[in-house]
Amino acid sequence: MAGKKMKQEKAGSFRKRFVAGLKRQWVLHLMLLPMVVFLLVYSYYPMAGILIAFERYNPRLGFFRSPWIGLDNFRYVFKMPNTGQILYNTVFISFMKMLFGLVVPIVFAILLDLVKHSGYKRSIQTLIYIPYFLSWIVLSGILIDILSPSTGIVNQLLGFFGIDPIFFLGDEKMFPGVLIVSDVWKGFGYGTVVYLAAITSIDMELYDAAKIDGANRLKQVRYVTLPGIMPIIVLMATLSLGNILNAGFDQILNLYNPTVMKTGDIIDTFVYRIGLQNNQYGIASAMGLFKSVVSFAFISIGYTLAYKFADYRVF
Repeated sequence: MAGKKMKQEKAGSFRKRFVAGLKRQWVLHLMLLPMVVFLLVYSYYPMAGILIAFERYNPRLGFFRSPWIGLDNFRYVFKMPNTGQILYNTVFISFMKMLFGLVVPIVFAILLDLVKHSGYKRSIQTLIYIPYFLSWIVLSGILIDILSPSTGIVNQLLGFFGIDPIFFLGDEKMFPGVLIVSDVWKGFGYGTVVYLAAITSIDMELYDAAKIDGANRLKQVRYVTLPGIMPIIVLMATLSLGNILNAGFDQILNLYNPTVMKTGDIIDTFVYRIGLQNNQYGIASAMGLFKSVVSFAFISIGYTLAYKFADYRVF
C-alpha cells in the first residue's frame, strides 16, 4: 500500500509540474504547434502507406481493401537477380561518401587553420561553401558540361596531354567515382566550417606549450589539433551511420543513365523506377520499408555510440 501510494504521489506531482510548465510556457508551445501539425500530416500520416508493402496494391481499392499477400513482395524483391548488386551499390557508394566526406573536411580545416592571412582564409571558406547551397539539379548540369567527352573542360585538358576523351558519365567503372568525388566537392565546405569551429575552441596555451617543447607544425597538428577535435570527429562519424543506405537519390537520379545502371543503381532509384514508373507499388514499398528498417537500426546504433563516446544527447 505504501509503495502504491508513493507512486500515486509521484504521478500527481509530475502532472502538477507538467501543467505548471505548460501554463508558464504556453506561448512557446503555441509557436511549436504548426511544426507539430506539419510533422503529423507529412511524416506520420503517410506511414499508413506501409500497408502497401504487404498487399497486391490497387489504387482503385486503396490501402484497406487491396488483397493482403503478407511477405510475398519481400520474397519477390530478394529473389530478383539485380537486388544484390543494388544493395552493394548502395552500401559502397554511401560508405565511400561517408569516409571521404569525413576525411577531406578534417584535412582541409587543418590546412586552412594554418593560413595566417585572415582575408585569404575567409575568401577560401566562402568559395568552398558555395556548392553546399546549390541543388543537385544545378550541380548536375554543371557536371554534365564539365565532364562532357566532346566539349567538357576536363577532357580538353586530358586531350592537351595526349589522353583520349573519357566518358565519365557513360562508363560504369568511372561512374561511382564521379558520384563520390562530386558529393564530397559539394559538401566538404560545410564540414570544414564545423571542424574549423572546433579547432578555434582549442586552448592556444596548448600550442604555446607544444612550441616550447620543440614541436613543429606537423607535430602540433598530431598532438594538439587532432586530439582537440576528436570528440567532434567521433560525433560526426557515429551520426553518419544512419545514412549508410542513403547513397544520394537526387544526385544519382540527375546523373545516371541506362549505360551505368549496373554500378549506379541504388535502393532509392530502384524504388522510384519500379514504383512510380512501372506502377509496381507493392514491390517498391517492400524495398523502401526494408531500407527504412535497416536505416533506423543504424541510426539507433549511431546515437548510442555518440552518447557513449562523445556524450551526445538528443534531449
